[in-house]
Amino acid sequence: MKVSEIARAAGVNPETVRYYTREGLLSPARNPDNGYHRYDGNDLQRLKFARKARQLGFALSEIQSILGEADHHHSPCPMVRDMFTRRLQDVEARLAELEALRDRMREAMAAWETMPNGNPDGHTICRLIEKWDEATGVDGQEAGVDQPGSGKAIAPKGTRQTGGAA
Repeated sequence: MKVSEIARAAGVNPETVRYYTREGLLSPARNPDNGYHRYDGNDLQRLKFARKARQLGFALSEIQSILGEADHHHSPCPMVRDMFTRRLQDVEARLAELEALRDRMREAMAAWETMPNGNPDGHTICRLIEKWDEATGVDGQEAGVDQPGSGKAIAPKGTRQTGGAA
């Protein structure tokens, strides 16, 4: 199969095929007549697998590791479960961070409805940002806002973050 043919069969664009070939996920033979890549059924299976793995959030390096295990006739499934468990935990933590950010944004928008616009006066830049927490009664540190250099991740409002990685 040519690049366009395997791309169509796998439901990806030709540039994805070229990229995965450069990264070593696919190992096409060369057509001796014209030097073009010639993909086979194994390449198509790997390409479809990579597409599905990407849809589940696996990184290219993780997909390469999974395929490497399979290439050595080892079951990659335990590794996949471990990777996926970690990835799901990361996604859930990020969702909590985004929900807390959404809540702060809604609070700010509500507070800004009653706040006047102001011009920079040497003491302020934009009062909407500088004073939103006073108008809502929210303290940035208590809301879990990441402070520069603190190493703290954003925690959902009303929760206390404990030591350790988020």
